[in-house]
Amino acid sequence: MPGRPADLPLTGITVVSLEQAVAAPFATRQLADLGARVIKVERPGDGDFARRYDTTVHGESSYFVWLNRSKESLTLDLKTDAGREVLERLLARADVFVQNLAPGAADRLGLAPEALAERFPSLIPAGLSGWGTSGPWSERKAYDLLVQCQTGLVSLTGNEHGTARAGISVADIAGGMYLYSGILTALFTRATTGRARAVEVSLFEALAEWMHQPAYYTRFGGTQPPRIGTRHATIAPYGAFTAADGKDVLFSIQNEREWAALCERFLQRPELTGDPRFATGSDRVAHREELDALVARRFTELDSAAAGRILDEAGIANAGVNDMAAFLDHPVLEARERWHDVRIPGGTPVPALLPPVDLAGTAPRMDPVPGIGEHTDDLLAELGYGAADIAAMRAAHAV
Repeated sequence: MPGRPADLPLTGITVVSLEQAVAAPFATRQLADLGARVIKVERPGDGDFARRYDTTVHGESSYFVWLNRSKESLTLDLKTDAGREVLERLLARADVFVQNLAPGAADRLGLAPEALAERFPSLIPAGLSGWGTSGPWSERKAYDLLVQCQTGLVSLTGNEHGTARAGISVADIAGGMYLYSGILTALFTRATTGRARAVEVSLFEALAEWMHQPAYYTRFGGTQPPRIGTRHATIAPYGAFTAADGKDVLFSIQNEREWAALCERFLQRPELTGDPRFATGSDRVAHREELDALVARRFTELDSAAAGRILDEAGIANAGVNDMAAFLDHPVLEARERWHDVRIPGGTPVPALLPPVDLAGTAPRMDPVPGIGEHTDDLLAELGYGAADIAAMRAAHAV
């Protein structure tokens, strides 16, 4: 069941966000999951451009539905005096201000951390950029695949036939996760010291952190890890093998006990444990092609269910290679009741996964995805604007 705001740890925290696309909305949605009030400021008319990435979820964007539940949508034209005045009133009541505007836009609007600290000393400014707010690339725009390319991730992803982008927006997700954890840290710091500290995250540096292992491998090994599909640069055997029924089964050997069990119980070749070609993990990597051929031959003798059963009995972790349809029907998600309906604009319920962190004694908030400007009038009234004021702002296209 969804949580009630009074039961959640961030109840009473107000977040105002000038956000778009993926990374910043992912951070603020997680704050909303924990009970924060997230006021999403959108452009009048079109709103967040992620609303139009696709129309697959009953006419709504799959990205937007994923990233924006439990938020309130307020439309403001910040190029107008009235729009900026509304934002100032919002920030005066807020705990956190999030923005992932284009390079330099926050400064031009008077929303840089230093300027905000003068006007709102208790406000936590949290900004997400592409390449950092200083340095030679600070004025460049960025999006997920550009960052995947610049961190070297694309050069590692794929196989011997070519590179590939990661199948999800991994740079955006990394940036959003660090922005979320940074905001939580800043809220804790403010609660314990009274000082509001600004938070800054860049997509590039977020994904760069995730690239440390291949970076070390390259720096100290003299060559970067090869592109080898589902195989692993430093472990063998590791990867997906096709069973006799045409289905793929993935497994890996993590230690010498598992290697011995694989030889004896799965390959039925106990003598291989003493073969000098495969004596250590490094030896097995060096002779990967010969080893993979032995493993592949055994898989042709078994269907995928039998192969998985024998690997299980040998204590070797394994799994089938699911497509998205199989993932949607995964027995773990069903048995653990991880799907919960969330309403989208228009009122249609769609299933959404509960957040992966379970906090004992609480349940996450799973409120509707807002329509563009759905909460504008209510928020303006809350800020003290009368009906005539709101009508005037609408006439001037300020909201």
